[in-house]
Amino acid sequence: MNQNKTVLILGANSDVAKQCIKQYIEKGFSVIAASRNTDSLENFVIENNLNSKVTVLSFDAVDFDSHQKFYNELPVKPHIVVYAAGFLVDNEKALKDFKGTRQMMMVNYMGAVSILNIIAMDESNKNLERIIGLSSLSGVRGRKSNFVYGSTKAAFTQYLAGLRQELASRNIKVNALVIGYINTKINVGLELNKSLIMEPDYVAKFIVNTGNSFTIVPNFKWKIIYLILKVLPESLVAKLP
Repeated sequence: MNQNKTVLILGANSDVAKQCIKQYIEKGFSVIAASRNTDSLENFVIENNLNSKVTVLSFDAVDFDSHQKFYNELPVKPHIVVYAAGFLVDNEKALKDFKGTRQMMMVNYMGAVSILNIIAMDESNKNLERIIGLSSLSGVRGRKSNFVYGSTKAAFTQYLAGLRQELASRNIKVNALVIGYINTKINVGLELNKSLIMEPDYVAKFIVNTGNSFTIVPNFKWKIIYLILKVLPESLVAKLP
């Protein structure tokens, strides 16, 4: 059923994105996997015998001036777009060194808005059915342990919410995956609650099988945490780490 449909994954070198590649192919899609690190992606494709179904392209989320050319030169315009690019630095470091903060802003928010605006506003692409953005529980409420990173994800979620409304008349769905801790390289070295850590392939299933709801929170434990964070009084949020 999906044999003639294409998924464009931006930031495809992440652990979750690589699992998405596998799962989309299993569902019959072709995949355009785009990342700044094409060598790693190409090795992944070869090791998993995915050559016939995956096209690897170079994409730099923070090279805004290249985004229009990147989109124009796609071999086929996508039916589904997944923005999976992400960058994280420790909150304390982000507060003291603006370079890390700026990089988070550019990768997590500005780069997403730049390329997704281009994709969304191309009304000549009659293929486009869905745009999925990978956001974070860190963006639900500002907490002193990660509010700099969280602010970039909060902005991204709000952008996706507005984009969903903008594209509704064209029957294009927009979803925000609001994700908790994942066992990936971006979290290496962080002290995390092991009972809450999800595996990349588990999270990928929610992305690949996304429905019509705007906000998707993988894992019932994280859904509970999400709902609590949404309604918790500010005085209690201030006591959280």
